[in-house]
Amino acid sequence: MSTSSAPNNTSPRSAPTATAIKEVVQTLQPQHIELINESMNHAGYFEGKESHFKLTIVSDAFIGKRLVARHQLIYDLVADLLTSQGGNVHALAIHAYTPDEWQGQSPDSPNCAGQNAS
Repeated sequence: MSTSSAPNNTSPRSAPTATAIKEVVQTLQPQHIELINESMNHAGYFEGKESHFKLTIVSDAFIGKRLVARHQLIYDLVADLLTSQGGNVHALAIHAYTPDEWQGQSPDSPNCAGQNAS
């Protein structure tokens, strides 16, 4: 399994939400997981904020599942971390692939309505 995060986006001391997301999706036994904290690209960002993420994940658990079912599976796992459940996450862009579909891609996340102009 390979795991990575974008450099300078989170540190182990200030990334409890990122750590929690990575831990809960491990139940899918991913061959690859990349979680990027994109919070700094959005309005109201402050150092250490964890509200916007992009998750790219490759797992056999997605074989035979349509895109919506893959997203539902992940949302079920991270439900307690979402704002609507009292958590911290405002947005989670999900890119879920089977090993056969995975080509190293990680599409850009959609712009947030409150995205900073940089």
